[in-house]
Formats: sequence, structure tokens, C-alpha cells
Amino acid sequence: MSTNEASPSNAEIERLLAIDRAHAWHPYTSTIDRDPVYPVRRARGCTLELMDGRPLIDGMASWWCVIHGYNHPLLNQAARDQLEQMAHLMFGGLTHAPAVGLVERLVRITPEPLQQVFLCDSGSVAVEVAMKMALQYQQAIGQRKRVRFLTLRSGYHGDTFHAMSVCDPVTGMHHLFNQVLPRQFFAPAPTPRFGEPCSDAEIAEFERLIETHRDEIAAVILEPIVQGAGGMRFYSAEYLQRVRALCDAHGVLLIADEIATGFGRTGELFACEHAGISPDIMTLGKALTGGYLTSAATLATDQVAHTISSAEPGAFMHGPTFMGNPLACAIANASIDLLLNPSTENRSSTGSATNQPVWQAKIAGIEQLLQSGLEQCLSLPGVAEVRVLGAIGVVEMKQPVAMREIQRRFVERGVWVRPFGRLVYLMPPFIISDEELRRLTAAVVEVLAEPAF
Repeated sequence: MSTNEASPSNAEIERLLAIDRAHAWHPYTSTIDRDPVYPVRRARGCTLELMDGRPLIDGMASWWCVIHGYNHPLLNQAARDQLEQMAHLMFGGLTHAPAVGLVERLVRITPEPLQQVFLCDSGSVAVEVAMKMALQYQQAIGQRKRVRFLTLRSGYHGDTFHAMSVCDPVTGMHHLFNQVLPRQFFAPAPTPRFGEPCSDAEIAEFERLIETHRDEIAAVILEPIVQGAGGMRFYSAEYLQRVRALCDAHGVLLIADEIATGFGRTGELFACEHAGISPDIMTLGKALTGGYLTSAATLATDQVAHTISSAEPGAFMHGPTFMGNPLACAIANASIDLLLNPSTENRSSTGSATNQPVWQAKIAGIEQLLQSGLEQCLSLPGVAEVRVLGAIGVVEMKQPVAMREIQRRFVERGVWVRPFGRLVYLMPPFIISDEELRRLTAAVVEVLAEPAF
């Protein structure tokens, strides 16, 4: 990552860090006992350059959204072109080509019954929108007692209030806000793993809850196949199929939260495709703009949307100021086009011919290297399990990691890996090279092999 720009002095770096320590409140941190932060000067491809010149290979894709890497020329050009037209425009009573192009693309690539697209401005808001849609739908069909949600333990859906109410009640901060959070129903986290069948016993408690409380439940909300920030757990496609069938049997809507899993992360374009099911409502975010701008979308079937619109007050009651932002939409269009660039023939990582699209073959190659690189951790005494699906690699430890120390050790090895709890995981950009990925997995093995931190 070369440049002619003069490097900042140590004094300049320290001044920036001093202001950050004094005034910048970072996510999930204290303002008293501050976590260390690492100042980034620029980023390109899969590399972050710190202000002191050190390069770090990014294994996080900036919380999973920067799927094309940083500073991509096509996305940069889309941003520049749109800036020459307009950066923002209210979506109330007006429309524009970038938004129309985005909704057209999303309808085309998502499961077929999803025909209506509500553009919003963050993942948590997309979940709030989905839950409000479910509530308005049930009111519209005369089911006014259906005001609660059924979800899965070990799930995560965001940090706003209704989104937080369907996060795991232990890891999802419920104890801090339990006096004001809506009360929801929680089924056990799915026990059958990805690739395994789902027995009657393994779905029994979910089935009991939906049958017992069907008159109270507006919708089931879950992360299909991969439970992300709640535990990085991969579960059975058949479990998801059975959930879909139970929702249909009891007149309950199904919301698929694909904010973390959408746009290819699991090896399918959307994780629900592993099970061959379609939700009534789907949320998208994170990778939607390739990590350039915050933007999200909530999709619904015509049945859901038209039912809401046909009842009092005759409209869906939500409208973020920045929904349909032209700059975000233009970049999202470019990001989707870049991801789905078609290929009639590609070569897999083993060199054999395949009819997979380019993006899918790339994810398969990442999966293979994550598996071969991280499985070496299985011999380490502190490791409980290694699991890989698509471009997600997880090393689960037996005990929680010491966050500050393990972060420092990763930076010393020239990689950016940010664990949480007992999970050390990688979700790199899709453009990562084989060599960069090998360096990431090797750093994970080396750090976890060191004396306890």
C-alpha cells in the first residue's frame, strides 16, 4: 500500500489517540477503563494500514460487511458518479434511479415470493421494520392479540429495543433493560448441526411453544442456518424447514434475519436457500453496500404488504429520514453487480472445472482454506471446537479469551482479528488471496498455542 503522502509523526498519532481516549465512546466499551484502539490511516484490498505504517490483514471484513475489500475501484467510481448527481433525497413522494435499480435487483435475487422492498438505514432498523410489519399484518387480519414473537436462544438481531428483545436473554443485555423490554418467547437453540437431520425431539420444544402460544405470536424471527453474534453456531437446514412448516400450520409469519448471512457469506446467496425455504419477511444489511455506507432493506411478500396496506390506516407506519439514500443505493447496486458477475465456467481451488458462479467458487475456496488452516487448532488444549461454513471460520475456546491481550498479540503478527467471549473467528473479505488467508489462519493457530492470556 504505497503512497507519497508523508507519514504522521508520533506526536500527531498521540494527539489523535488522546482525543479519542477523552471523547470517543467506542462500541461496548467503558469511558473509565478504556480499551486500547489502533488508529488506521488507510485501507485497500484486505489490508489496513495503521498510522504508524504497520499493515494488518483484515480477517473481520469490518464486522462482516466489506465483502469486496477496501477502496475498490468500481465502488469508488459508483460513489463519485452519484455524488455528481445528488448525495441525498427524501424518499417521501420522490424516487430516483439508484433506489429503483436496487429494489429491482433485490427482488430478482431473493426468494421469489419476496416482492416488496422497504429501504432503511441500518440492520437494527431493518429488524424493527420487520417486526412492525408482522404486528401490522396481524392487526390487519383481525388477530390483535398476536403481539409477541417467538425466537431462538443464542440469537442476535440488533441493539435497538424490539430487536434487542429477540436477542438471547442471557447474552443479549436483557438483565440491564428487563423492566422495559417487550416479553418474547424463546425456544432452545437448535441442537442438530449443519448437514444433520432434525429429529422430532430436537424440534419438540419449538413446536410446543408455537402451538401453545399461537394466538399470541405475530411472527417467528431467526437467523437462518448461522446464528452470528449470539454464538457463531451453524444449525440444520432440516430444522429450518420444519420451522417454516410449523409457521404455515399455525398462521404465524416467518422473518429471516439475513443481515449477517446475506450476499454469499455461507456459500449460498442467502442462507435460507440451504433449506430451500422462503420467509414472509427478510432483513438485509451489512454487505448490502460492500461496507461503504450504512444501508439496509426489509423485504416482504405481496400478501404481507398488501394486507397491511388494505387495513387501517392504509399504510405501513415507518419512514426513516435516510431511507433510499441515493449514494448508498448507487454503491449497493455496484456491489451486487460486482458480486454476481456471471461466469459459465470457473476453476475451483483444486483446479477442477465447475459451473459455479465466480463468487460461489471463491467462497468454496475460502471455506477449504479456513478448514485446513484452523483445524490445526484442534490439538491445542484450550480449544473446544473448530467449525467452518462458507467464508466463516470459528475456533471456540473452552474459556473466554482475554480480549485486550489477544488483540495485541494478533496485531503484533500483522493481522486484524477481533474475538468475543469464547469465540476466535474469521469472516474475511471475499477477495482475500490464498496467501493472506493462510497468514490469518496461521496467526490464529500461533496465538492460541501461546501460554494462556
